[in-house]
Amino acid sequence: MPLIRQLQETEPFCHLPESLFESFRAGLQSRTYPANTFIFQQNDPPTGFLYIIQEGLVEITVLTPGGVDMVVDYRSEGTFFGGTPIFTGEPYTAGARTVKPTECFLIPAKILAEASRDYPQISGYFTRIVLSRVRNLYQEIVTNHSQASLGQMEAFPFKKRLSELMTTPVESCDQDEPVRRIARRLTEKGIGSVLIVGERQTLAGIVTERDLVTKVLAPEHADPNTLRARDIMTPAPLSMPPATYMYEAIAFMQSHRIKHLPVVDRGEPVGMVSLRDLMRFRSQKALLLLGSIREATTLEVLAASGKEILTIARSLLSETHSTPEVMEIVSHIHHAVIRRTFDLCLAQMQDEGRLMPDIRYCFLLMGSGGRREMLLGPDQDNGFIFEDVADGRMPEIEAFFAPFSEKLVAALEQVGYPLCVGKVMANNPHWRGRLQDWQERIRDWVNDPEPQKVRYSSIFFDFVPLAGDPGLAARLRNIVHREIREFQGFLYHMMSLDLRHRVPVGLLGRFLVEKSGMHKGQLSLKQGGSVFIVDCIRMFALERELDEITTLGRLKALVTANVFAQETAEHIRAAFEALSFLRLRNEINALDRGEEPSHFLDPHSLTRNEQDLLKESFNAVSKLQDATKRHFGRTPF
Repeated sequence: MPLIRQLQETEPFCHLPESLFESFRAGLQSRTYPANTFIFQQNDPPTGFLYIIQEGLVEITVLTPGGVDMVVDYRSEGTFFGGTPIFTGEPYTAGARTVKPTECFLIPAKILAEASRDYPQISGYFTRIVLSRVRNLYQEIVTNHSQASLGQMEAFPFKKRLSELMTTPVESCDQDEPVRRIARRLTEKGIGSVLIVGERQTLAGIVTERDLVTKVLAPEHADPNTLRARDIMTPAPLSMPPATYMYEAIAFMQSHRIKHLPVVDRGEPVGMVSLRDLMRFRSQKALLLLGSIREATTLEVLAASGKEILTIARSLLSETHSTPEVMEIVSHIHHAVIRRTFDLCLAQMQDEGRLMPDIRYCFLLMGSGGRREMLLGPDQDNGFIFEDVADGRMPEIEAFFAPFSEKLVAALEQVGYPLCVGKVMANNPHWRGRLQDWQERIRDWVNDPEPQKVRYSSIFFDFVPLAGDPGLAARLRNIVHREIREFQGFLYHMMSLDLRHRVPVGLLGRFLVEKSGMHKGQLSLKQGGSVFIVDCIRMFALERELDEITTLGRLKALVTANVFAQETAEHIRAAFEALSFLRLRNEINALDRGEEPSHFLDPHSLTRNEQDLLKESFNAVSKLQDATKRHFGRTPF
C-alpha cells in the first residue's frame, strides 16, 4: 500500500484533509538501517523525525532496573514510532532496534508541528498519556520493589525474546547447493545447520549436521558428489517468530525434539537459534527447572519443583514491570508440572495392564490455569472431553478414564495442587464426557442459569487443552459460542450474579475488611478485585465470541472490536496488573514465612502509596462493574 494512502487510513492522520498530505509527501525522507541496529536508544534526545516502517521489523526496548534491554513491543510494515518526543521535546522513553534490515520513511518534525497548529488532534494523539493514577502508582511501587530486591537477574534470561538471542544474519543457500559445499560451510563457520531458502528468500528447509550423517555418510549408496540440498534437507522445518519468549522456544524445541530453530518473520528467516544457544543464556536455576520437570520419573521430584517456582517468581518480580508476564511464565511451569504428572500417571496405568481405549480425548485445564494466570498456590480445575461415540462404548471408556482420573487427581494433589473445593476435577463424572455430553451441560447452564451453574460455567469457559487432541477443545469452544448466541440472556444472569458483590471500599474511601473468622481484619485481593476484572472481561468476550482466553488478551481483542476505548482498556489493565502484583508479592511473603500462599492481606500493613494504589485499583474495578451492568442490563432475551 502506498505510504500516503496508508497514512490516510491510520490514526491520527485519517481525519485530515487531502491537501495536508501533499506537504507530507514533499518532505518525506527514506533511510535504510541494517539488522540489529538502534535507530535511537532510550533517553536519547529527539532525532526530529516520525519513523514509518516501509519494510522490515523493529523492536521497542526499555531498560530494566538492572540496566538490561528488554523487548516490550514490535513494529512492522505500515506502523510508526518515535512520534511523542516531536511534540514534548523530551528524550525517548524507549529504544527502537531493527530485527532485520529495515527501510523507514521519515517525516520531519517541522512538517508535523506546522500541521498540528491547524489540526491539534495530531499533537494530541502523540502526547496523550494515560494519566491514570493507578498506573503511575503501580510503576512507582514496582520500581521501588525491584531496586530493593536482591538477585534481580536470577530469572531475567528466562524472559528474553528470540530476537535478542538469535544469530543473524542466517547462513542460507538455495536448494541446488551441493552437499559437500554445505558440509564445508558448517565446518568453516562452526555452526550446526544451514537454512535452505526458496523464491523470495522464503524458508524451504533446513540441513543439519545430523542430516549429513544420516542421509549422506551412513547410506551405502549415497553419492556426496551428486547430492544437493533439496535431496537431504528437512522440508518446511518448524519455526517461531522473533517475538517468542525464550522459555516458550525451549519448551517447543524440547517437546518436538529439535536442536535447531529458524526464527521466521512472515515467511522470511531472520535469525537462527540452537538449543545450546538458549541454554547458554539461561540462569542455572532456570536451566535446571524445566529440564528436571520433563525428565522427572517420580511425583516427589515434581513436588520439589514447587520451591523452584517460588524462586523464579521472586526473581522475576524483582526485575520486571509486567506482572502478567510473570504469571504467564509461572503458569508455563505449572503446565509443565501438570503435564508431566499426567504422563507419569498414564504410564502407570499402562504398567498395570490397563490400555487406553481407541478414542480421541483431550485433557483440559480450566480457571486460572486455562487463562495462564496461575500464581503460587493454584488448586485443581480440570476435565476430559471425548469424541462423540455410541452410548454402548461408554462403559469401556469409563472403565479406563474413571480410575485414570482418580489416579491423576490424587497425584496432582501429592505434587502440590490442592483439590478443588467445588469438585471441578476430572475424577468427578460431571467433568468428563463426550462432546455431545458437554453440549447438553452447557445448554443446561445457559438455559437454566441458577447461581451454581453460572459459577461452574465461569470456571469452565476458560478451558485450554493440555494433553490429547486439541481439536476437540476447538470444537467445544464453538459449542460454547453457539449456545450463548442462542440465549444471550445467560450473560445477563452471569452479570447479575457477579455484581451482587462490590469492591471492599466504603463510601468514605475506607477499606472494608472481614469482621470475623480466620481472615479477620483482612480483605481479598482476588475475590474483592481481580476476579471481577476477569469475570467482566470474560462476559464481553463471550458476547463477541472471542477465542482469546487470557484476561489481557481478551481486553486487547475487545479494543480491536471497538468494545472498549484504548484509554479505558489501559485503566483496566493497570488495575489488573496492580492487583496481580500485590497478590503475587503477598503470596511470596507468605511462603517465605512458612505459611500457605493467600490472596488475603491486611490493607493497613501496606505503605501509604500501596494503600492508594489498592484503592485506585478497586475504583477502576468498580467502574468496570458499572459499565458491565449498564451493558448487559440491556441485553434482550
